Amino acid sequence: MCLLISFLPATIWIIIGYFVLFSSTKTEGAVKKFGQVLSIWIFVIAVFFPLIGLYMTIAGLCPIGEMMETMHGGMSP
Repeated sequence: MCLLISFLPATIWIIIGYFVLFSSTKTEGAVKKFGQVLSIWIFVIAVFFPLIGLYMTIAGLCPIGEMMETMHGGMSP
């Protein structure tokens, strides 16, 4: 469950990175280079959200999964 929820902030970071990259193409010199480096860094941050969500889901550390189990624990055979 954490994997699915982690796609939301990853999508937001990717959109922010795209706009930073797009705006850096309109500039020149050091600002352009800084914008490109910053957008790559933002894309790297965006990749970590699903990776952490995947780890939490596989390791059983997802608090959302635990909450779902307690809510539906009485229905299990």
